[in-house]
Amino acid sequence: MRNVVLAAVLSFGMASASAAAPAPGSNLPLLPMPASVTGGTGSFRFEGAQIDAADAGERAAADRLLSLSKRSGGPELKLARNGRIRFHRDPRIRGAEAYRLSVTPAGVDIRASGDAGFYYGAETLWQLMASSRSGQIPGMTIADAPAFAWRGVMLDSARHFEPVSYVEQLIDRMAMLKLNTLHWHLTDDQGWRIEIDRYPRLTSVGAWRQEAGAAGFDPATGKPVRYGGYYSKADIRTVVAHARAHHITIVPEIEMPGHATAMIAAYPELASVPNPPSSPSHDWGILPNLLNTNDSTFTFIDNVLDEVMALFPGRFIHLGGDEAVKDQWKANPAIQAKMRELGLKDEDALQGWFTARVGKYLAKHGRRLIGWDEILHGQVPADAAIMSWHGLDGAVTAAKGGHDTVLAPAPTLYLDYRQSDSGDEPPGRGEMVDWKTLYNFDPSPSSLTARQRHHILGMQVNLWTEHVRITDYADRMIWPRAGILAEIAWSNPKKDWPEFSARMVEAMARWRKLGLGYDLTPLEPEAAFAPKVDGLEVTLRQPAGIGTLRYALDGALSAASPEYTRPFTAPAGATLSVQSFLGAEPLGTPKQWTITPALLRTRPASQMDLCSNAIPLRLDADAPTAGTRIVHWVDIMHPCWIWRGAALDGVHQIVADVGRHPFNFAGVDVNGIKFDTPQTPAGELEVHRDRCDGPLIAKVSLASAAQRAGDTEVSGPIESTAGTHDLCMTFAQKGVDPFWVLDRLTLQ
Repeated sequence: MRNVVLAAVLSFGMASASAAAPAPGSNLPLLPMPASVTGGTGSFRFEGAQIDAADAGERAAADRLLSLSKRSGGPELKLARNGRIRFHRDPRIRGAEAYRLSVTPAGVDIRASGDAGFYYGAETLWQLMASSRSGQIPGMTIADAPAFAWRGVMLDSARHFEPVSYVEQLIDRMAMLKLNTLHWHLTDDQGWRIEIDRYPRLTSVGAWRQEAGAAGFDPATGKPVRYGGYYSKADIRTVVAHARAHHITIVPEIEMPGHATAMIAAYPELASVPNPPSSPSHDWGILPNLLNTNDSTFTFIDNVLDEVMALFPGRFIHLGGDEAVKDQWKANPAIQAKMRELGLKDEDALQGWFTARVGKYLAKHGRRLIGWDEILHGQVPADAAIMSWHGLDGAVTAAKGGHDTVLAPAPTLYLDYRQSDSGDEPPGRGEMVDWKTLYNFDPSPSSLTARQRHHILGMQVNLWTEHVRITDYADRMIWPRAGILAEIAWSNPKKDWPEFSARMVEAMARWRKLGLGYDLTPLEPEAAFAPKVDGLEVTLRQPAGIGTLRYALDGALSAASPEYTRPFTAPAGATLSVQSFLGAEPLGTPKQWTITPALLRTRPASQMDLCSNAIPLRLDADAPTAGTRIVHWVDIMHPCWIWRGAALDGVHQIVADVGRHPFNFAGVDVNGIKFDTPQTPAGELEVHRDRCDGPLIAKVSLASAAQRAGDTEVSGPIESTAGTHDLCMTFAQKGVDPFWVLDRLTLQ
């Protein structure tokens, strides 16, 4: 591991106690980095300082500074005339979000022309104060303004409902990093989350579903469990007001014409088929249900949007438009007749007409349509904005066509992808987008001219929540990645991962003071073991590549412990402790292993190779109904795992932890998922040697596991084999439901 220590950041308090000017930028513990920093002289002692704020906007920013300081354990500040922390309204500061912060021994001056500028200046000052270890801030001048106008996070509340308190906490955290747009995904196939007075069934029916599998039943009574929830109009007004106070605009998303199962279940007359679903779906993936194109459907949509626009004052309304499979439209004679009447060549053009019609209604009310990049397949209004998720291609097409665009490309800016290869990551998509990959995202496509790049409004990260069942998972998926996005969207400085990662570590320290969660897993060490004569050879790594790995054998672990530089031998019976450090600061949590041969005899599936990579997922187990669950690692198109280099000498039995899932994945070719023919009704776990088509050396019945939900231990004999071999694990079963997965294999 490279030893990366930015001493000026980590000892910020000591540096600020001297009269030396800071080097501009890199030694400040700020996230995001300001546009411009100029060093000054001396330092300002902020303990006991008072805040001078005159008008309402200045006082709101001052109140934010007071609140953050108190919540993070900082000094208790007070408002007072002639205080040494001063807010000044200055019309010479250009830009509503721009500010100028000056620190001298005499005090701190924050100048801005707009209220948002004051607010962001207060956020920057709090970061400087919270990271100081001496109660002082070095002299400097910060001249700051954002690089992009749209700096956002998308929260999917349709797949899993988050309480109002969580949405407000998210808004509060976004504001700390100068993020200013919350894209709120409120409707989808799995749920309708916004109260509409005119159509009460949207929430009485559309907001509730039964989860798939064991999670859909009360384990005590066996009765179905209703899952879901919705935001009342009072809830939404509360959230909107909270966002406004934090200078965040909420962009609501009402999906159409696809991802509409919940809407159609509530009002079946909106459907494109005669017998539509009667409840929201518990399946993930792409469902076929589309709204029809009747005039009455547009009246329904217009009425819904009237109430949506009354709740959300921002200019943009998101209409979705993605993944609208056209099979139902193709099979509907009335819709085909509508296409001929309109002179449209195909169903994509019909979706363009559909979207344009709704867009015109929004424009009539002073609002502006934004949708996913699929809406470009048809003719949409010239002022429609495009949110690009198919890489950057949609943004490039939109900008070249004169449309404003927001960058949200998958997978780089999608937060439901895993952040490391650790088995401790939350559930989500299997492809890995680590922190450094996100940090290296370039928001300026080279294929665009300078004029066309002006159409890029900004960017956002997206949290889709199919597999993000609890808010603890949501926090870990969003943070710190939303902070990385904030850096790019605010100032987009020259890439320097060691410098940035040290500032991100400082931000994490501030979050800990506030009791806020984030993903620690990429900071934590991983270990691999190989046999040695008197112990095990140990290979260590840390996924994030931040700081230095240090280890101890049978002793206390500290920043002075030996640095890991290459594999080493740990003696049998020793206790190995490992942790990352950035300077003297510990990162993540320490990990411990007892050095015994047993480490070589057991392997979690998360540390095995998948046999294929079609749709790899980290899936929550099927039970218990509430709380945390085991997370499984599987390619749902090919449930098959490979343990590389398993030591089989003396092994006579295997013990496997297996789990069962409902197969609730729509739009998947189930016929393409192949299994061996089972010998018993429940099926078997099969183990092949060397190759997946190699000799079958174990076949373990799943009968005992089939009787219960959640993970179960099964065991059976394995053919005696000498030496080290790859093992390939698959299941023999009749079909995909229940869908068996391997969680761990132990050799005895």
